[in-house]
Amino acid sequence: MITIVDYGMGNLRSIAKALESLSASVRVTSDPMEVAQARKLIVPGVGAFGAAMGELQRCHLVEPITEAISRGTPYLGICLGLQLLFEDSEESPGIPGLGVLRGTVKRFPSHNSSLVTHHSSLKVPHMGWNQVTSVQHSASSAQNGCPLLRGIPAGSFFYFVHSYYGDPLDRSLVVLETDYGAQFPAMLQRQNLFATQFHPEKSQALGLRLLENFMKL
Repeated sequence: MITIVDYGMGNLRSIAKALESLSASVRVTSDPMEVAQARKLIVPGVGAFGAAMGELQRCHLVEPITEAISRGTPYLGICLGLQLLFEDSEESPGIPGLGVLRGTVKRFPSHNSSLVTHHSSLKVPHMGWNQVTSVQHSASSAQNGCPLLRGIPAGSFFYFVHSYYGDPLDRSLVVLETDYGAQFPAMLQRQNLFATQFHPEKSQALGLRLLENFMKL
């Protein structure tokens, strides 16, 4: 059973349909007890960081999510579900995130920023297909060691829709990167915790493969 957390700000049905197409058993819930007892947990999200944290608190879902991650429950955060893991966000100053990962959520730099080295016509939000690249840690590729990326070729394309990205202090968490004016993390992993800035449920066959790999954990 895969539990999808419903806090009123996710593209829940598209994720559920993608999993159901893989013959997964799926539960969509906002019940803290069901989240706390989940065997696998997906936190999606579309919208603003501050509003999302407000809804998680209102629904009493913060502790069940963070405790499930600490307990070793496989977790997949998608888009905003990745960003909420961090301590805070430039999108919502003064509002703390879940604090599972150290670091902050940053906005893409403006076109005239010195951080943008090329592609001066790039628009924010970043929307559409983009290529991901493996981040090398020690002697082997991070992609080869990440169970959610089994069977997914290096240099694959995934679908993105976002204006902000998570920037972890611990760079060893970064499994995949993407270039959009500058390099940013596209996927993170820490033990049982996985998070993608892209949308696997919108990424056709390779996205389904990633979700299937999560099912098989």
